[in-house]
Amino acid sequence: MVFGNLTAARAAGAGLALSLCLAHAPAQAAPALVIDVASGQALLAEEATRPWHPASLTKLMTVYVALKAVREGRLSLDTPLVVSNRAARMAPSKMGFLPGSEVTLDNALKMIMVKSANDVSVTIAEGVSGSTSAFAAEMNAAARELGMRQSHFVNPNGLHDDAHVSSARDMALLGRALFLQFPDYGELYGIGALKLANRVIPTHNGLLGRYPGADGMKTGFVCASGFNVVASATRNGRRLIVVVMGAPTAKARTLKAMALFESGFSTSIFARGGADAASLPLSAEPPPNLRPQVCGKNRARDADEDFAIPIAPVSASADNESAAAFFAGDRNDGRAALAAFASGDLGPRPAFTPVNVFVGRAPGWTGAARGPADDEPALTAAELAPSKKAQARAAKQRVAKQRAIAQKTAQKPAPKSAAQKPAAQKPAAPKPPQKPAQATAPRTGG
Repeated sequence: MVFGNLTAARAAGAGLALSLCLAHAPAQAAPALVIDVASGQALLAEEATRPWHPASLTKLMTVYVALKAVREGRLSLDTPLVVSNRAARMAPSKMGFLPGSEVTLDNALKMIMVKSANDVSVTIAEGVSGSTSAFAAEMNAAARELGMRQSHFVNPNGLHDDAHVSSARDMALLGRALFLQFPDYGELYGIGALKLANRVIPTHNGLLGRYPGADGMKTGFVCASGFNVVASATRNGRRLIVVVMGAPTAKARTLKAMALFESGFSTSIFARGGADAASLPLSAEPPPNLRPQVCGKNRARDADEDFAIPIAPVSASADNESAAAFFAGDRNDGRAALAAFASGDLGPRPAFTPVNVFVGRAPGWTGAARGPADDEPALTAAELAPSKKAQARAAKQRVAKQRAIAQKTAQKPAPKSAAQKPAAQKPAAPKPPQKPAQATAPRTGG
């Protein structure tokens, strides 16, 4: 379903005019949605209600439930959370904190937004609700309250589970709720980098610093989902949220989100009177598993081309007020963003001033730390099993060790056989000293 004209969006200024056309190969499923935050109106929609695996977009709901708990007075941003054995065993992306480490909720939220740390997400869940299962129940209750009718959450980090699903529509509703219900925390979603001791951790969000007005939210990826993003941008006081799911690469995800923002901000295709995002008709299709296409051995090497955003020059439009406003603020940034559309090259990652985070308690904190409840279930076999990457790494290490042993053995001289060995010669025994000869007396008869 498409609201407005998805085929072209004009952007002109300083002699630069481009027509943005959103297209992708028919075989490449790609839910997309643009909504206006103030009104909740769906400006552009493509398969927006098709169920999809959200991957780390899940962490937006983790943030929502945590902030809701703070609002209810159950804990504060300075509350120290304890890293459990379960949290420490999570697959990457992760911070890698040892069990027993403490991190404040404030720092933990920043870490899951920037680093997308799966271990810290579990730490938040256990600190807020006592267990990951209890936290998932809170996530699903919040989803029902927000009208996210296609979402079911199994864990707080988005690691793949067949039952862990959402949709572009539901994620847009969640992003909007975060801005409207917790306006004081908007900067949380737009952090470009963190600094932990001497370690600088950059964001995964390729829009930040590249697209003018981009100010947050969250990326997500697992092989089953492809590359997803919930992104926000503000222009002339108007904020839009864009959701892209199923992109074949991070670059394709970023470029499509940029083009969708341009379409949404363009007054020439503004879908006046369009449907409210919450009322979009729901799809009954099952969520696809994109692992073969995205991570399989036979994945398309030209995936970006299959997910292309063709560009064609057009004449400047005098009545394109949004394009004029686009260039009025910072012409260089605007030109760079549109040039990225044309060339498909995002350029180097911009430099951000990192936000400092730390491990341990906040200065002056005297209260107790929060961790998993006493009745937290034991680690499951799946959680105890090493990740596929860890297994592959261990296998490579075994092979390398065997090769090293084989090479070392080959370099040693072969031991000589008994036939080849010279006979061992024993040293001669010393002769006893000779006594001087004596005259023998003649024998007599008697």
